[in-house]
Amino acid sequence: MLRRLLSNWLSGCLLLSQLVWAATAVAAPKSVSLVYEATRNGQPFATVTESYKQENGRYRIESVTKGVGVYALLGERRLTSEGDVTANGLKPSHFELRQGSNERKFLFTDFDWAANTLTMKIKGKPTTVPLEKGTQDLTSFAYQFMFTPPQGDALVLPVTTGKKLRIYNYTVVERDAPVDLPAGKFKTIHLTNASKNDPEQQTDKQSANDEKELWLGREAYSLPVRIVMYDDGGAKIEQTLTSLHVE
Repeated sequence: MLRRLLSNWLSGCLLLSQLVWAATAVAAPKSVSLVYEATRNGQPFATVTESYKQENGRYRIESVTKGVGVYALLGERRLTSEGDVTANGLKPSHFELRQGSNERKFLFTDFDWAANTLTMKIKGKPTTVPLEKGTQDLTSFAYQFMFTPPQGDALVLPVTTGKKLRIYNYTVVERDAPVDLPAGKFKTIHLTNASKNDPEQQTDKQSANDEKELWLGREAYSLPVRIVMYDDGGAKIEQTLTSLHVE
């Protein structure tokens, strides 16, 4: 009798977990197209166009930044991420960052989940480090929120920049924070970088500037509708959503 009750209980737990995953999979869209305007100290300097597609348990994300005016001379910046869609959300297998046509600036990252290793190729030279559980890349981490929106007051996010593996610490500043953007009005979850004032986390210039302040749109599948960061010179870079299309 006890064995039968235990078996029924385990079956019920398994069914419940499958239903939860099914509900999450249904809730997350199969295709998303977003357009952002990027400003530098309040002046437009680029347009960011992103696409997310999910099919047969795989996903692909592409983010293309094109400068406007004199910034167009810098060439486009293209980031791509691809991998599996799992019960825990996105599980990247490959990430690329291409800036202009200079191949020396290209970054390639491969995730070996079986061996728990992350290999980042910089200027053609591979660097391998241990792969942290739940690691995302610069592109996929924003779309992971579609599957696992922030529940508590603090988040720990392992993210590869293509050069290093960073552990980002974020704090939920406000929930239902109203934001009025060209794409519409949104209630957002406002996340700020909790480690930006921690000297131990700021080991070099890149770590001081590659973390972002995020506003996740509740009516936009918890995707970022506003992003604020600072460049190497301390200029404020703001990215705001101008268009959102979901299928």
